[in-house]
Amino acid sequence: MTRRIRILVSGKVQGVFFRQSLKSVAIKNNICGWVKNLDDGSVEAVLEGRNYSIDRVVSWAHTGPANSRVDSVIVTNEIHTGEFSRFDVLY
Repeated sequence: MTRRIRILVSGKVQGVFFRQSLKSVAIKNNICGWVKNLDDGSVEAVLEGRNYSIDRVVSWAHTGPANSRVDSVIVTNEIHTGEFSRFDVLY
């Protein structure tokens, strides 16, 4: 079964390769969508894919890459659209 979620990750998650690392984890798990920095210092991502693959990416997001510090991960379920064919880092 496939689904779509939006995650909001806060903490020390900018300037520590969080977006690029999340992209790598997403691609390895066949997830499509995007990730971007927000002005408040957090990172937002939309993920579409199989349930177990999304769960792996969300689990990774709770720790993040080396030098990051994740304070919270908020997950919001959304309606799966299938609009993505790859995973992008948005600027």
